[in-house]
Amino acid sequence: MAFDDIRFPTSISRGASGGPERRTDIVVLGSGAEERNSRWADSRRSYNAGFGVKSLNDIHTVIRFFEERRGRLHGFRWKDHLDFKSGAPQAAVTASDQVIGTGDGATASFQLVKIYGTGLRDYVRTITAPVAGTVVIRVAGSAVAGFSTNVLTGVVTFKPGAIPAAGAVITAGFEFDVPARFDTDQLRINLTQFAAGDIPDIPVVEIRR
Repeated sequence: MAFDDIRFPTSISRGASGGPERRTDIVVLGSGAEERNSRWADSRRSYNAGFGVKSLNDIHTVIRFFEERRGRLHGFRWKDHLDFKSGAPQAAVTASDQVIGTGDGATASFQLVKIYGTGLRDYVRTITAPVAGTVVIRVAGSAVAGFSTNVLTGVVTFKPGAIPAAGAVITAGFEFDVPARFDTDQLRINLTQFAAGDIPDIPVVEIRR
């Protein structure tokens, strides 16, 4: 399965609905107590792009994008307008937003992550589709420029001479997209219903790479 390094039209995704999903099994015992088990270690995001379609031109834009991706076959970038930065959506990106590792004097590559929580049981989300040109890094509190970022994996690699020293905390700020695909091989859009105000169903789901 290929992944196209292209973003779904943001003018449409801005109006989409959706967010993270988890899968939890719940068994109710005879006493009324519950046993709960999480089936997924990581959450998975899903969206309905139909809520962002406002015109016939928008429908045409989605069809063009859908056909080029061959339906569910090829992945793409999706901007989640509620969660697309290392910090809050309305906050400026800073190089101290997220801790991505601690140097040992030898390791040159570190994975971008975003941490959710208050310290009780934080969830560490792996970021695999950072936006090119947005990644900023600090090592031991000082800004650095001697690194490169793979925008298809989210791995930051320090250049020789800039490898973090032992004990140096590495922090990062960035914007990112969600690797996604269409969750259907058929778009069913009724123009009569659309004109009457019905929302077309255009499901999009996060993918793991």
